[in-house]
Amino acid sequence: MRKTETANRPFKFAYPRNVRFRCNLCALCCGDTEKRKRKILMLKTEASQISQKTRLKIEEFAEKTEGSEPYIYQMRKTINGKCIFLKDNLCTIYSHRPLICRFYPFELKNEGHNQYAFAYATECPTIGKGRVLKKEFYEKLFKKLETTLKENVKIT
Repeated sequence: MRKTETANRPFKFAYPRNVRFRCNLCALCCGDTEKRKRKILMLKTEASQISQKTRLKIEEFAEKTEGSEPYIYQMRKTINGKCIFLKDNLCTIYSHRPLICRFYPFELKNEGHNQYAFAYATECPTIGKGRVLKKEFYEKLFKKLETTLKENVKIT
């Protein structure tokens, strides 16, 4: 793990070195598996943006959830446990997909005292394939997180 500090911010994060990843569009991350039930969590701003894009009411594609703050919605799934916006293994709201989807197969764990650490899901079949991810990849994800959370604070 290598630690880095975001520019002009007191936050620090660690990230795994020499991790290879390239998405192969398998859509494993978009639904339940035998070993894992997925919770596709959304912030209020994300649900609002998806609603505007799809012209669906939030209640048509999400349900309120508790205990996962700042996430307040959970994506509804089809009968077979897949995200309702997955069609032919492609995301129909890709440019407006929730932060949790943008991060997969990575997640950010809060280690306290403005310290965070990136981890990755070993279930993803393309971890270990593709190019080695550099510091900039993780910085971009972290910046997207900060931007999205700031937007959410403004709307609540």
